[in-house]
Amino acid sequence: MPPKPILIAQISDLHIKAPAELAYGKVDTAAALIRCVAALNALAPRPHLVVISGDLVDSPSAEEYAHLERLLAPLQIPFVAVPGNHDSRELMRTAFAQPTFPAEGPLNQLYPVDGIDIVLLDSNVHGQPHGELDAGTLQWLEAVLSSSDHRPALLFLHHPPFATGIWHMDRQNLRNAAEFALLVERYPWVRLVAAGHVHRATVTGFAGTVATICPAPNHAVALDLGEQLAPSFCVEPPAFHLHAWFAERGELVTHQVPIGAFDGPHPFFGADGKLL
Repeated sequence: MPPKPILIAQISDLHIKAPAELAYGKVDTAAALIRCVAALNALAPRPHLVVISGDLVDSPSAEEYAHLERLLAPLQIPFVAVPGNHDSRELMRTAFAQPTFPAEGPLNQLYPVDGIDIVLLDSNVHGQPHGELDAGTLQWLEAVLSSSDHRPALLFLHHPPFATGIWHMDRQNLRNAAEFALLVERYPWVRLVAAGHVHRATVTGFAGTVATICPAPNHAVALDLGEQLAPSFCVEPPAFHLHAWFAERGELVTHQVPIGAFDGPHPFFGADGKLL
């Protein structure tokens, strides 16, 4: 049998509120996360790591992070997290106390997993919806990539470094995407740039590699490519991304995994080998 892939699950935009509160008065984000955790635990084989790419909570507040901790407690897979525009770096440090969190400044992290590097980049700009990678973060990323001995790297951040065509989200994306792209282009072993923020599964080319946006477990930003709507959301089928690194082929494949109970799996063939 060929070697099993390295599996990295990505969930994003949890928007956990205080207990019993609904996001926008409509969405039970806590119940959505409970279903998401159950779906992650049910994966076989299980991922090596779960990356949470920002907007863990909604306001933010210590109460929301405490609620989030309780909701994530049943997760049977290690996880790492990077802030989004709804998060607080200081409260995240207190809530999770991950050993890879720096003592001050952006919560950039390097997490090696079986021959690949998981790199988390903090694009949070205090009090603002848009993102930016500050000079220190870009210098840190350059040092990580230049000293990695060409190990494949998957980069995770909250704000997409590309436009989606959804007008009100595009004005909130990564402001210094061009500067980020120049850095990424120098390191062809960057195999993925994975973001959140838009609550929609999206893929494009970026800086010589692939860039994706992870869907959310709760609600989606309305797909408005004609500027016909005010900023809006829809409750669509929830999902997350599962990134599979096949080392023997040097290939990364990303799967969108729906969250929920569905009929199947059913065999295509009967015991006699004939198509059913």
